[in-house]
Amino acid sequence: MSDWRSIVILKLREDFRQAWPQPFEAVQQVRGEVYREKEGRTTQRFIFEDQAYFLKLHRGVGWVEILKNLVQLRLPVLGAENEWRAIELLHRHGIGTMTCVGYGKRGLNPARQLSFLVTEELADMESLEDCCARWPQHPPGFTEKRLLIEGVAAMGREMHRWGMNHRDFYLCHILLRHGWDRRGTPRLYLIDLHRAQIRSQVPARWRVKDLGSLYFSAADIGLGRKDILRFIRAYTGLPLRQVLADRRLWSRVCRRAVTLYQRDFGKPPELPLA
Repeated sequence: MSDWRSIVILKLREDFRQAWPQPFEAVQQVRGEVYREKEGRTTQRFIFEDQAYFLKLHRGVGWVEILKNLVQLRLPVLGAENEWRAIELLHRHGIGTMTCVGYGKRGLNPARQLSFLVTEELADMESLEDCCARWPQHPPGFTEKRLLIEGVAAMGREMHRWGMNHRDFYLCHILLRHGWDRRGTPRLYLIDLHRAQIRSQVPARWRVKDLGSLYFSAADIGLGRKDILRFIRAYTGLPLRQVLADRRLWSRVCRRAVTLYQRDFGKPPELPLA
C-alpha cells in the first residue's frame, strides 16, 4: 500500500492537469511514436492540443538491473527525477535545454517505481553531430566555427560550474536551433539528461569524462589546434599561458578521448591536441 500512497507530482502544467486528472494512468495510455525503449524506460513523441511533446515513462528497472549496475560500479537510472532536476538546474542558470511541463513519481520501491517526464518538443533543431559532420567537406566560416566552439565551451563551463555533469556529453546531445539569435550567436540546447549527476561541485574525474567524451565525438570533424585552444580558453575563462602551465586536466581529457575512439573504431584518432 505504501507504494500507492507515496505519490509525488512535482510539476504538471495546468492544461495537462485538467486533461489528466489521474496522471499516472494517463501517461500509461499515451500512444505516440516510440523513439526508444530500453531498461524499463520508454520515450515517445505524442501530440496534445496540436502541439508535439515527448514523454519519458519509467516503469522500474527491477532489482537484477540495479544490482548489475552496482556490480559494474555504475549508478543505475531509477526514474525521471534525475532528468527533471537537471532540467530545472539548467533553466535556473540560463543554459538551453528542454522545457518540462509534467513530472511525477509514484512508489517507494526503486525497482518498481513509476515515474514520468513530459517535455515540449524542441522543433527546428539539428544536432551538432549532424551539423559538424559536414565540416570536413564543407568547412564553416571562421566566425560561425568560433561562435559554435565558444558556445559549447560556455555550456560545459556553466554546467560544471553549477555542479552538474552530463555523463553523455557528446555532440549528438547538443542541439542547434536554425536561425541564430539577434546578437548573431548560436542557440544551443542540451538534451538526454537522464544520467546527469548534480552535486555542490563536480569532481575532477567527472569533468574529465564529460570533456573527454565531447572531444571524442568531435575527433573527426576537422578541428585544428587553434580550435581546441579556443575551446580551452572559453571553458576555463583563463589566459592560455596560465591554463597550459598545468596540463594535467587536459592530458587526462585527451587520454579519455583516445580510449573511447579506440574502443569504438579500433584505432587511435588523429587529435590536434593530444
